[in-house]
Amino acid sequence: MSDSKKNELKALREKLCFKPKNAFDGNYDISGANDFCEEYKNFLNTGKTERLCVKEAIRIAKSCGFVPYVRGMSLKRGDKIYRNNRNKALVLAVIGSEELSRGVNIAAAHIDAPRIDLKQMPLYESEGLALFKTHYYGGIKKYQWPAIPLELRGVVALKNGEVREISCGDEPGDPVFVITDLLPHLGRDQMAKKAGEFIPGEGLNVLCGSSPVDGAEKEDKETVKLNVLRILNEKYGITEEDFLSAELSVVPAFPARDIGFDRSLIGAYGHDDRVCAYPSLRALLDVKSTNKTALCILADKEEIGSEGVSGMKSRFFDTFVEDICEHFGATLRECFENSTCLSTDVTVAMDPNFPEVCEKQNSAFLNRGVTLCKYTGSRGKSGSNDASAELIGRLRALFDDNNILWQMGDLGKVDQGGGGTVAMYMAERDIETIDAGVPVLSMHAPFETVAKNDVYMTYLAISAFFEKY
Repeated sequence: MSDSKKNELKALREKLCFKPKNAFDGNYDISGANDFCEEYKNFLNTGKTERLCVKEAIRIAKSCGFVPYVRGMSLKRGDKIYRNNRNKALVLAVIGSEELSRGVNIAAAHIDAPRIDLKQMPLYESEGLALFKTHYYGGIKKYQWPAIPLELRGVVALKNGEVREISCGDEPGDPVFVITDLLPHLGRDQMAKKAGEFIPGEGLNVLCGSSPVDGAEKEDKETVKLNVLRILNEKYGITEEDFLSAELSVVPAFPARDIGFDRSLIGAYGHDDRVCAYPSLRALLDVKSTNKTALCILADKEEIGSEGVSGMKSRFFDTFVEDICEHFGATLRECFENSTCLSTDVTVAMDPNFPEVCEKQNSAFLNRGVTLCKYTGSRGKSGSNDASAELIGRLRALFDDNNILWQMGDLGKVDQGGGGTVAMYMAERDIETIDAGVPVLSMHAPFETVAKNDVYMTYLAISAFFEKY
């Protein structure tokens, strides 16, 4: 083949064929990724539960000039407001210059993560040990949770209305907790089971003590349990009955850490979905000017179907937007039908250790930027929003025009499994919606992995969406 023909084919290929891009190819500004991800790691370390995420998000928002919204308060263009949903979910807004009837731009993430909750009467003693009975929350591989350090986080609501915050295991020098595992020497029967049966749900009992209360006699019963109750009473002023009105969880007791010799990755508990929640929050807080009103939602309960008053199915979000619409003379239905939402949730990253579950040509990869998912769901796209081609086309133009690295991705091979996000619940409100977020390795494990460049590009993408879409 002649050189001219080779050049002609090369030019044709460059013109017509799609070539995936990478953050390290020199065409994208990733200079801010490390600093941004240091802030993100701080958010992760502080926000080990949805309540703690809301508390930290409000603290940051207030420092950026946001004020709590009270129904009926006066609003004007440029105002920065938020509403706290029962300390477990949060919605924030920057009022834009355009009429609300022309819609709003929304980034919707969730701040709950798979974990292990204590039952309402959790504490018991067996064989001289004190333990907590539990019920796991969200989709976990139960065998991943034994034999790792755990911290106890949550609240206890007393009958007098006072709420006590419980925290043990997060500070240096704190004791931690553990779910014990079976030694391999005696694990023949266990290892013969299917992985999902290694540890039954009722076997996720948390070890929390072994010493009896001072002054106990040999014939006294449950003295180790009594000693744990004594410690809890002295530290937090609670009794065993107070567990009945408590929300307590055990979560991994290790901080976010850089991964790799090059420190290009972050390992942590709770990337799903705080790795999208923080960029969404930060993008809204950093809005300088916007035509359309910009909203950020940090929702609860996504991992169990977005149920409850703090989940995305709740009318809480609708009520907040309706209040704003009424103030500016718009209707909620007009606003929603002209609105656009990025359901900022994670997706699976191609893992070289498990290539068989992903279809390479349509998978997301680490260091290739924010990932757009046209659909999630399972099997025949069941339980999926399935975004429109027109919306994807507009976002392609937005990201390319602003030199933001992006990619498309699927949640694994067809019929391999599947999953969902809040996207379909936003779409049910007549809001045009697409999933957009960070690809993750080891999703739903106690220690997940993401690439710093993808986190940063997700922040830049949401920022462009708020300010220029």
